[in-house]
Amino acid sequence: MSSCFCVWSKIESSELDCNKVLPAATVLHSPRSQAEILKSPNLKSFSFNVLRTSTRNFRPDSVLGEGGFGLVFKGWIDEHSLSAAKPGTGTVIAVKRLNQEGLQGHQEWLAEINYLGQLHHPNLVQLIGYCLEDDQRLLVYEFMSRGSLENHLFRRSSYFQPLSWNLRLKVALGAAKGLAYLHSPDAKVIYRDFKCSNILIDSNYNAKLSDFGLAKDGPIDGRSHVSTRVMGTYGYAAPEYMATGHLTERSDIYSFGVVLLEILTGRRCIDKNRPPNEQILVDFVKPYLISKRRILQIIDQRIDGQYSSDVAMRAAILAMKCLAREPKYRPSAGELVKALEHLQELQKASENCRKEPVRKQIGIKNSGCRRPVASNGDLKFDWHCCHRYRPPSATIVLPLDSECAFGHDARARCH
Repeated sequence: MSSCFCVWSKIESSELDCNKVLPAATVLHSPRSQAEILKSPNLKSFSFNVLRTSTRNFRPDSVLGEGGFGLVFKGWIDEHSLSAAKPGTGTVIAVKRLNQEGLQGHQEWLAEINYLGQLHHPNLVQLIGYCLEDDQRLLVYEFMSRGSLENHLFRRSSYFQPLSWNLRLKVALGAAKGLAYLHSPDAKVIYRDFKCSNILIDSNYNAKLSDFGLAKDGPIDGRSHVSTRVMGTYGYAAPEYMATGHLTERSDIYSFGVVLLEILTGRRCIDKNRPPNEQILVDFVKPYLISKRRILQIIDQRIDGQYSSDVAMRAAILAMKCLAREPKYRPSAGELVKALEHLQELQKASENCRKEPVRKQIGIKNSGCRRPVASNGDLKFDWHCCHRYRPPSATIVLPLDSECAFGHDARARCH
């Protein structure tokens, strides 16, 4: 980890910004042909005029957001004819327009089309189509009504409410599932730009990964890594990738760990507005991981009272495992999915335990909360007291270390 922060330490504190994108390809202004785009029956080709009309001539009040690629606009199209529709009618879309003077260019636009045109998963944002007309480069996506995870964590406004603890777990799990798909044999893709601004949320708080302009095909022919020019976002990029340019799936896992810390703390990965010793989140939280009591001191105060202290502790430990200096010690994306699913179950069990007095009043038999027992490194949790109705199996086995990072026996108490 030190090699990464040695790089960052050379940057003036006024320049520290976790949204600052590392150098990308130069913008290519010359027109390109449709032949560069991999064929996909699901992608539609739009004319520039249709997209201009659908966004009301790219009016400022249609802007949804902005990134290294350019501005994103809200628009409307007729889902059958794919022609522009009046605002409030037809299908809502998000139109990303390449800024010719921006940080990304034609190659990133092309990568986005060719990856999202071929890859399909519930936790990847859907690319509907594109526009390639003269120097114009646009992408058309499904509309994600709740915006990005970044907005819900860091924006202080009535529109973007802080996410509850349970919704944070849901979003983290959805993002992990999207990443696990990318790393699976079916896709073999390294995302390379996993960050909270690239995690979009739909009306049901389902998380979907977006922005594949920096994605790379994973190693092939038995190679352990892909050697590539360093690109990504400060604060999220893995230290070994920053130092060597060697890119692996575990580089994405490091970035996931940073995002998980942001979810837990409500702090940005790099925040130049905080005191010097608090500006880099990963460094700031380390001293708090010496005890459960100290971990709880860094959890976002806006969700006080919503979480099980044990679940919060386990989530923090999971984040730090993702941030291990040696990539081989980081969990896989599939392991992240399983761990987060277990955390959700523990949280539900904890909430049901708190309902025990109500259950007694309505005459439901209560066996009382019983401590789990650790056996062979697996934590067995008794469901009798923690679920109103027993699942098919009364015991869930959690593949967690029998000893936590603090040297204690792992516990999953119901409070």
